[in-house]
Amino acid sequence: MLILSAASSSARISRPPLSSFSTFAASAATTSRLFPISCFGVKSTTVGNRKLQCAVFCASLKVRGMAEMIEDNKELNSSTAAAAAAIAVTASENDELPHSRAFLDARTGEDLLSAVRKAVEDKKLPLNIAEGMEELYQNYRNAVLQSGVPKADEIILYNMALVLDRVFVDVKDPFEFSPYHKAIREPFDYYKFGQNYIRQLVDFRSSYVGNISVFGEMEEKLKQGDNVVLMSNHQSEADPAIIALLLELKHPDIAENIIYVAGDRVITDPLCKPFSMGRNLLCVYSKKHMNDDPELADMKKRANTRSLKEMAMLLRGGSKLIWIAPSGGRDRPDPVTKEWSPAPFDASATDNMRRLVEHAGVPGHIYPLAILCYDIMPPPAQVEKNIGEKRVVSFHGAGVSVAPKIDFREVAGTLEDPEAKMVYTKALYDSVSQQYNVLNSAIHGKQGLEASIPSVSLSQPWQ
Repeated sequence: MLILSAASSSARISRPPLSSFSTFAASAATTSRLFPISCFGVKSTTVGNRKLQCAVFCASLKVRGMAEMIEDNKELNSSTAAAAAAIAVTASENDELPHSRAFLDARTGEDLLSAVRKAVEDKKLPLNIAEGMEELYQNYRNAVLQSGVPKADEIILYNMALVLDRVFVDVKDPFEFSPYHKAIREPFDYYKFGQNYIRQLVDFRSSYVGNISVFGEMEEKLKQGDNVVLMSNHQSEADPAIIALLLELKHPDIAENIIYVAGDRVITDPLCKPFSMGRNLLCVYSKKHMNDDPELADMKKRANTRSLKEMAMLLRGGSKLIWIAPSGGRDRPDPVTKEWSPAPFDASATDNMRRLVEHAGVPGHIYPLAILCYDIMPPPAQVEKNIGEKRVVSFHGAGVSVAPKIDFREVAGTLEDPEAKMVYTKALYDSVSQQYNVLNSAIHGKQGLEASIPSVSLSQPWQ
């Protein structure tokens, strides 16, 4: 049953409808450098396997409102202050463009939920997706309110109106991902859309980056034409946004240009697809779900072969930054201790990636990367076969850390396979685990920067 009670979300915000906001004047942009301001114009373009026409969505706020938010956030660091800048979305008056006035014209949370209910009644939205949309709204609302950020009601309304609109539009005309998907930055900037949505869930005061100088080293190698691969643990659907948010001030090129090896679930789940559309993806089927439907196993294997060919071509071009989770899925807490730790790496996955890098014909470097952000968007306790998992979100600190590159020959020496690849995989996993433990001490152990150790130096680059 679709529950539509919204409690205090029905409180009316004293502002005009979303559709009446205008684009920021140039002078306004210069006075609000702390805030993620962006404008999306109308264009028509072919993206993936369908033609995408998008309404005008302008990230804008009144100049006076911006000044008030800056004043309200004097005591917070710049990234926390940035969280106060809600995205005000506007829609084109062109009715031929795919968008939903019901969502974009909403003035309250109750309006949003009523629009979901109406779409179900009109048979424009399946009940299970509608229930997921409502659940996401309620959970996001609670998380942003928990953050204590000023103008929380406006932030919630602006962001969720846009999210629900993008989900609704995709249900009507599903976007199809190609094996190699480039982030859609226009006519609608899905990358910034995802960044600004997740930004509100990150407590930057208790978030940390490990070894920021190594990210600088990686950036230099990419500029030289080398390839870089990040062997990482995987915690949540929000991982790409978390990584980018923690690096965007010091290393925006890294934040925006990572290519993520992504499982099929993030490109098929209606509530996840709009966020995935804003990332560079190499789409594969996870080994964990390869045989969920035996009749589809051969198709999945062929699709993975196509994606591997795409990856090989990308690497041959050089200057590529690829993120991969050799565990094949997200970390899960220990069923007994309830403690979180990086899931074990699959030695065949690390070895296949290493061979692709070595055979690319250009120099390549593999770095171990750790991420800790499960509190913000934890996965289900168990691996699920069905698409449409429950989304729980919260406001919390997060962390990302990278260690110096690990060379296969230095680690494995003269060992023969399969021992060599096992030793190399262990070296990568041990480094990720060590970094993860440092992040855990800083965030959950509340040690902050003092959790640093000689091999993992923590910082807050946004300070």
